[in-house]
Amino acid sequence: MRKKIVAGNWKMNLNKDEAEALTTALVLELGAQPSGNQRVLICPPSVHLSGALALVGAGGRLEVGAQNMHQAESGAYTGELSGGMLASYGVGSVLIGHSERRAYFHEDNALLKEKVDAALGHGIEVVYCFGELLEERQSDTHFAVVATQLKDALFHLSADQWSSVVLAYEPVWAIGTGVTASPEQAQEMHAFIRQTVATHYGDHCAQNVSILYGGSVKPDNAAELFGKPDVDGGLIGGASLKVDDFMAIVNAAG
Repeated sequence: MRKKIVAGNWKMNLNKDEAEALTTALVLELGAQPSGNQRVLICPPSVHLSGALALVGAGGRLEVGAQNMHQAESGAYTGELSGGMLASYGVGSVLIGHSERRAYFHEDNALLKEKVDAALGHGIEVVYCFGELLEERQSDTHFAVVATQLKDALFHLSADQWSSVVLAYEPVWAIGTGVTASPEQAQEMHAFIRQTVATHYGDHCAQNVSILYGGSVKPDNAAELFGKPDVDGGLIGGASLKVDDFMAIVNAAG
């Protein structure tokens, strides 16, 4: 059975004290709750990764992931982090392909394919982010865009490797805008994504991959979004920076 996952992407937010306070509060909140079929993940800025891992400790409910990594093993890439570096600290997951990386740092599907391979090569789970622009939805090309983003970066993988892949559909027009895809729009796209995976890898693989929704998820809309059969949780931005809001979303995912 695929997991329900709530992942918090902190983006470029919080200083050292704020990051420690938020992580500590989440550890305390989650420690009193049964995990069931659910995972909870935070992705802080890289400068906070070591501190977060220490606060979470081994075997706790809260997991720590990275926001990005470089595709090379090592070299003259000032400011970058390799998969080997992340793995050596015990980072278990990494976001790859977030729309902000695509837009601001010009990361395309070919580069993201290299990053996917580098992460999996170090035993790091890939949370692969993808989604269409507003003009692509308005021009009715959103399904084709999403299919291409999946195929170009992921469809060279073996079926076994998909056990270390989580999909995060994020319509770009809904990220940080306050506009959220309706539960019906989210379900329609998630069902399409699952069918696209099934067409290439078979139904077993498709039914076991978790597909998260990202884009202005809040405590007041999370339950309805997560209640759809193909929505397996969320990748949360701004609301992940507030303990009460994030925990309300975690609880909505059940």
